[in-house]
Amino acid sequence: MKDNTPTLCICGGGSLGLVCAGVFLSEGLIVNILTGHPEKWSKEIVVYDSDKKSYSGVLNHISDKAGEVVPEADIILLCLPGYLIEKTLREIKPYLKKDTSVGSIVASTGFFFSAHDILPKDIQLFGFQRVPFIARQREYGRIGDLLGYKPSLNVVIENSRDIEKTRLILEQIFQTPVKTLDNYLEVSLTNSNPILHTGRLYTMWSKDDFKKDRQSFFYKDWTDEASECLIKMDNEFQALLRKLNIGSEVIPPLLDYYESTDSHSLTLKIKSIPAFREILSPMIKVDEEWHPDFNSRYFTEDFPYGLRFIRDLAHKHSVPCPTIDKVFEWGMSKLKE
Repeated sequence: MKDNTPTLCICGGGSLGLVCAGVFLSEGLIVNILTGHPEKWSKEIVVYDSDKKSYSGVLNHISDKAGEVVPEADIILLCLPGYLIEKTLREIKPYLKKDTSVGSIVASTGFFFSAHDILPKDIQLFGFQRVPFIARQREYGRIGDLLGYKPSLNVVIENSRDIEKTRLILEQIFQTPVKTLDNYLEVSLTNSNPILHTGRLYTMWSKDDFKKDRQSFFYKDWTDEASECLIKMDNEFQALLRKLNIGSEVIPPLLDYYESTDSHSLTLKIKSIPAFREILSPMIKVDEEWHPDFNSRYFTEDFPYGLRFIRDLAHKHSVPCPTIDKVFEWGMSKLKE
């Protein structure tokens, strides 16, 4: 790295890409952006957190061409939906330096599975178990909101000559304590969005009761029915983890993670999380009525690029998962409509 100041290339122009860019720039890092819409980005960006603290800086280069922003990068960070990961890895592959690290802001949408197939076998990879920030865009490519921080981050690092050095770099740029895990499956499988989102969506709309007079809140309007579904899905998920020899200390059950004891206490906990409160359900307005948005990332990401990996591995290892099967098949049927 040049003068100990790494150059980062963020792939993806969504909320996480924008917020990460703001945080990194505020530390004096050099940041490039690879996005499909470079013309919509401002070089000067600013991100605000819930306490009105700001992160800002000037981007080095913004492009939709990998050859213009990847070759100088020491770290490539994918902030992408699952369906773009494989395509983007193929685009950046010809321009990677031998010592470049390639990682994903969250690894549960297939990053390691695709990277193992596409990238050189000796390139350093890293992937986080959960996203470091709850992020939203206020103005595309210009102003972002950092709605919540994680107290710590779990990451898997592969093919590193010095894992501790890499861990410290990630800890520095994300300004958050980072712990390394041992196996890529420990970050590729999660009971976060792939179960949290899909179980909630199933209980909201599987009865085809779509028409609403308002757009509901995804978390603030949480129900005990949703919590019961989550707990069943998570019990099946935990059975898979035991089969794979992944301990609950690495991926704790949802009841433990949310410090709850049953479905009702889980509901109260989820509804009370400040960073979640104002997040709306994925809905669109049609003729004065609100309907589910089956094209939202809650559907296009969390079913085919999240829950699918859990379901496929459960089937492969003969772990019964009737609730996961039911939720997955419902969600995939909506994607085909």
